[in-house]
Amino acid sequence: MTTSLPTVLSDLIPFPHVMDNRRSKDVTLVVGGALFTAVAAQIVIHLGFTPVPITGQTFAVLAVGTTLGVRRAMASQMLYWMLGAVGLPFYANGASGWSTASGATAGYFFGFILASGLVGWFADQRNDRNYLSSLSAMTLGSAIIYLCGALWLSHSLNIPVASGTKNAISMGVSPFLAGDVLKMALVAGVAPLAWATFGSRRQ
Repeated sequence: MTTSLPTVLSDLIPFPHVMDNRRSKDVTLVVGGALFTAVAAQIVIHLGFTPVPITGQTFAVLAVGTTLGVRRAMASQMLYWMLGAVGLPFYANGASGWSTASGATAGYFFGFILASGLVGWFADQRNDRNYLSSLSAMTLGSAIIYLCGALWLSHSLNIPVASGTKNAISMGVSPFLAGDVLKMALVAGVAPLAWATFGSRRQ
């Protein structure tokens, strides 16, 4: 029997024989990605001037994307948003409910889905195996999160996107740039390192 070569990092994870079918693996990985994002969301630093806190979510979103690939990554972030919306304490500080899921930070949740998909697409194309191409994917993914988050924040709070002293960029993008650069650099390095360490065993 021949086995296909691994495409994304999750292909390197050994599964028990009882789960040795695609559907079981997909469900496990999608749920795992959602739970990982929920755990990362509990790393919170609040900023008094904006409803958007600093969290570990963006790190998790990028990591899930590069680990799972486009299809499973997007499903995991959709599941994360849905489980929080129906009442599980998955959002920052254990928040949940439809009011949070559709509130001022809803644009970021939507951005998580798109960003994880984009990063996952790069991983599907095997572009996560060297640092520069991996970092490019993380940068584009983060830009999508910022774009979606800032546009919805502007709409939700009825403030300009970029003009004036109080705008969506100053409240939802600028305070997070330094931290997100570090997150991007870290996740971008993890994927090539993992491939170099474990990938050769499955080639």
